[in-house]
Amino acid sequence: MSEDEPTTEPTGEPSELPEYAERVLDVAELIPPGRVMTYGDVAEWLGVGGPRQVGRAMALYGGAVPWWRVVRSDGVLLPGHELRALDHYREEGTPLREAPRGAEGHLPRLDMKRARWDGADAGDVSHI
Repeated sequence: MSEDEPTTEPTGEPSELPEYAERVLDVAELIPPGRVMTYGDVAEWLGVGGPRQVGRAMALYGGAVPWWRVVRSDGVLLPGHELRALDHYREEGTPLREAPRGAEGHLPRLDMKRARWDGADAGDVSHI
């Protein structure tokens, strides 16, 4: 077992959060309401890993943080969680692009030009 893999309790739940996942979740918590970062942005900001590693950390451990603020670079809403995410985006005023009438499901996408956050005004991040 690698050091990044969590150990599990008899319930099947992770007993501790891997360091990389903890760092990813810390970044997710920094993203202001109404803004987003892509999986790749988070990896780049951390200086380690890539979009897939960030996505895996979010999939396994992201339920306790604003998961809807870490997104795909194309602005497509997270499959299986579109309506929950859309509720959060509308509540926070996250810029959206309405779907074309012919689009399947007629779900909007994130307006990545306006919604993307670069982390420049994150404040003290020495703990990450």
